[in-house]
Amino acid sequence: MKLLHLGNVVIDLVLTVDDLPGRGGDVIASSTATTPGGGFNVMAAAVRLGLPVGYGGAHGTGPFGDLARTALAEAGIDVLQPISPGLDTGFVVTLVEDDGERTFITSRGAESTLTTADLDRVKPGPGELVYLSGYGLMHPSNRAALVPWLGRIPDDVQVYVDPGPLGHQVPPDDLAVVLARADWWSCNEREAFDLTGLASAHEAARALLERTGRQGVVVRLGPRGCLLAVRDAEPELVPGFKVEAVDLNGAGDAHAGAFLASLAAGLAPTTAATRANAAAAFAVTRRGPATAPTSTELNAFLTT
Repeated sequence: MKLLHLGNVVIDLVLTVDDLPGRGGDVIASSTATTPGGGFNVMAAAVRLGLPVGYGGAHGTGPFGDLARTALAEAGIDVLQPISPGLDTGFVVTLVEDDGERTFITSRGAESTLTTADLDRVKPGPGELVYLSGYGLMHPSNRAALVPWLGRIPDDVQVYVDPGPLGHQVPPDDLAVVLARADWWSCNEREAFDLTGLASAHEAARALLERTGRQGVVVRLGPRGCLLAVRDAEPELVPGFKVEAVDLNGAGDAHAGAFLASLAAGLAPTTAATRANAAAAFAVTRRGPATAPTSTELNAFLTT
């Protein structure tokens, strides 16, 4: 089984700060880093847990595109698209505060220019996994290609969707198509509230489950764990793991990669959610966006 990732690989410009500056203000970063991010974090997490991955998103020419491709190759991730000429890969300015909270500002690049012709190169086989991101669906070109493509892939291909913080801004008709085809819909608590207009995580999980057409919904609750909602059952709290967080950047991506790798290994959704919670907890104890554990590290974490 393979994961085909159709989100966006971007470059993260990560600055660690004591506090965010006020409007018109300035702060001095205590550290900076330039790393691959966005969809790369999910793919790296899945590969580290033994799930083969292909990146089907667009990538550009220029220094950021080169950095992204180098990281993908080093991680063992197949690149399914040729370089998009004339436009570099985009970047994200990521501000990480002392308590680990992160704030993003995104500049779009080649990853926002996916086309129908590009998707003709991505052919998921029976039982394979496809990952979609709300970030990708926010780009008009990507959305125009991806939404019809979902209707053409085999019915037994499993589609995992993470709407991200901008998912509720996807045009309603397109969002409805994606929800209906999603086998698994995974978002954090705030995103669930934005998508449903509800203020209870349990109620939001139920509402999202009614809008999805397939298997289930995961609502991530940070250190509390996640809610797992599946057909004909009440949403179940899958407990999290208590750790000292230093950087929350990439926690949801580590969760997604571990959940998908666990499902691909044939584990039950509750077990997959437990392992995903552990992977996210492990990830936030390290600085950087792509800090998900290997199989050995995850298994050791679960037994301590």
